Order: sequence, then structure tokens, then C-alpha cells
Amino acid sequence: MKNLTTYLFVIFMAMFWVFRIIVAFCFNLGIEFIAVPTDLTFEIVLLFLTFVSMIMVIKRSTLGGIIYLIGNGLYFGTSLYNGFTGEGAINYSDMAFSFIGIILPILVLFDLLLDRNRKEHPVDKKTDWFYKNKDFDRQYDERADRNQYKF
Repeated sequence: MKNLTTYLFVIFMAMFWVFRIIVAFCFNLGIEFIAVPTDLTFEIVLLFLTFVSMIMVIKRSTLGGIIYLIGNGLYFGTSLYNGFTGEGAINYSDMAFSFIGIILPILVLFDLLLDRNRKEHPVDKKTDWFYKNKDFDRQYDERADRNQYKF
């Protein structure tokens, strides 16, 4: 994790994860809150899946981004689709949080895919100017092989 965007996405993932924990906890206790989970059992499974995928995203694993996208797409995609088609009661705050739950994994996956090249071909500015520059290659003179010091 060397990019600022990666840090920000992981922070947003953690904030949204904590928010979903609070939503599930309030729903379980019967407290009125901004959002209501669609399915509490799937919500709890998604919370554990999100925690694992956060760790994988921190380690720069593309599989973590794919798991995060599939899990959130299955959970938040259905509620977002039902909100747009008008099936059931429309709760605009749930639709907004579902939209965030869909957009965030897409952005995380794009960040992982765009940063994949940097992981495979790292650049170190401290040494690349010397080692990747032909002007600074060592020049051996013709005496290098004939210099034999005898004592």
C-alpha cells in the first residue's frame, strides 16, 4: 500500500464496514436507524467477507477486490434494483447506501487493477537513475585486465 488512493479506499471500506455493523446491531436490537438491512443473515456474512477482503486489498490482492465486488454486488445490487423498479417500499436512504455499497467495490477493484502494473514493475527513484541510465554504466579501460599487482 504505497498509493494515497489505496489508503483512502481502505479507509472508506472500513468506515462503510463500521456503518454496516451499526446498522445490523441497531436492527437486531429494534432501534430505529437511518438504514435497515435487507437480510440480516446475509448482512452478517457480508461483514465477515468484507473484513477478509479488506485485509486482501491491503496486501494488494486482486482476488480481494473481486470478492468484495461480488459480495456487495449480490447484497446491495438486489436492493438497489428493487428500489429502481419500484418493487416493495422505496426507502431513499437505503438506496443511497446501496449505491455507495456498489460504487465503492468497483472503485477498489479499478484501483487494484490499475496499480497491478506498479506491483509487477516497481520503480525506485533512488537507484533507477543510475542503473537504468546508459550514461552512467561503468567504463572499463584497456588496462583493467592487464593490471597485475605482484608483491
